[in-house]
Formats: sequence, structure tokens, C-alpha cells
Amino acid sequence: LIFKAMLKALKFFQYAYIIFAVMFAWDAISNWSIDRSRSYISLLFAALAVFMFFFRKRFRKKFEDRQK
Repeated sequence: LIFKAMLKALKFFQYAYIIFAVMFAWDAISNWSIDRSRSYISLLFAALAVFMFFFRKRFRKKFEDRQK
């Protein structure tokens, strides 16, 4: 029971990183002509969020395989 709840939480937070990546990318696009340095920082955070999505996905799969 606890294991299934933890897997649901891991999957939720995994997809939360994609949501944050989209938000940071939108921020970068909307501020590109206004403040380019802020846009670069937002793009960096978007790339970091995408990286974390794939890292968490791999971590969750390893965790599931270890519990089987």
C-alpha cells in the first residue's frame, strides 16, 4: 500500500518537472525582447527541468524494478 502511494507520488513529481519546463520556456519566450538575460536564465531552468524529468523517470523505473 505504501509502495503504490510512493510510486504515484514519484510519477506526479516526475511530470511536475515537465510543467515547470513549459512554464520557464513560456517565460523566456514572452520576455525575450524585454530582458534577454532573464530569458537566458529561464531557458537554463527549463533545460534543467527537462533533465530532471528524465532523471526522475529513470530513477522511478529502477525503483520499480528493484521492488519486483
